[in-house]
Amino acid sequence: MNVFSQADCPMTTPYDAAILIGRFQPFHNGHAALLRETLSIAGHALVVIGSAFHAPTAKNPFSWEQRAEMITACFSEADRQRICFIPIRDYFDDARWAAAVESGVQDALRKLGQPAPRLALAGFQKDDSTYYLRLFPQWAFVELPRQGDIDATAIRRMILGEPDAAWPRARMLLPPAVADWIAQWRQGIVFADMQEEYQALEAGKAQWGTGPFITLDAVVTAAGRVLLIRRKYPPGKNLWAIPGGFLDGRERLLQGAIRELKEETHLAVPDAELHAALRAAAVFDHPDRSQRGRVITHAYWFGLPHPVPPAVQGGDDAAEARWFPIESLADMEETLAGDHAVILRDLLCTASGLSQ
Repeated sequence: MNVFSQADCPMTTPYDAAILIGRFQPFHNGHAALLRETLSIAGHALVVIGSAFHAPTAKNPFSWEQRAEMITACFSEADRQRICFIPIRDYFDDARWAAAVESGVQDALRKLGQPAPRLALAGFQKDDSTYYLRLFPQWAFVELPRQGDIDATAIRRMILGEPDAAWPRARMLLPPAVADWIAQWRQGIVFADMQEEYQALEAGKAQWGTGPFITLDAVVTAAGRVLLIRRKYPPGKNLWAIPGGFLDGRERLLQGAIRELKEETHLAVPDAELHAALRAAAVFDHPDRSQRGRVITHAYWFGLPHPVPPAVQGGDDAAEARWFPIESLADMEETLAGDHAVILRDLLCTASGLSQ
């Protein structure tokens, strides 16, 4: 994160700093125009990069560091010195997310050296997807004009889901430096993985629709360890995940969670023992938690009293099953599928060591 001094700040701007929030997946010409507008009204632009610290997905293929690299490549050295990046993870909880943004902004302002700056939130209210701009009434809002009819979702479809013939069209919607960056990225293995995931998701939506669906997740702990599986198929292929899956037609929720647990891990623990070991349950229903569509999951935490974790083996949709020390979860966030870091954080709380 850049460190600023007051000397860096032009004296003619109406604000000392302005906040621009986005996922920038990828950073396109519209985003570049918005950031130029932000720099025109403020001495410094605090760019909040959302969906940070997660494993790459078809919806969020680029890390926050890669997106910051794309952005800085589009601006002069003088402007780069006026841009500060604030990476924020997804919490799938508006209040928690807004608090994290507020904290990140305050950290940046302390580095800026102005305890009471003239501060603004800049943005374009496109549609319901930009509702987050209304979560910060404490900041003056500066409505920026629409910067062309450009949509990152459509660009990702051109990059990942359409034949190579669509790539030239996508290039036209990107700053040249970003287009060159992505052209190089398209030669690597991550692009191939994201393309496979995108196509699998589209095939699933064509066959099953976008929900609502009901799924179950089984968080199992024993002797200070938590049981995870490595996914065999996209989405999240090869990422670590909580054992779970879709509810069958005539199942009760807890029954489905136990069935999926045993299918994917071959955990040889009687159902009655699992029922006795149930410690907590929670529903995770954020509309954007799953790339498949509207997926509501019921997660159950089973705390087994075993002094040694029972033997496990991957099965069904799991390529592997393994016990991990709970404290290691703090370092695994970028290798966990979907919102499973959030589920583990919420159910295991401080025992996991994950950031709240």
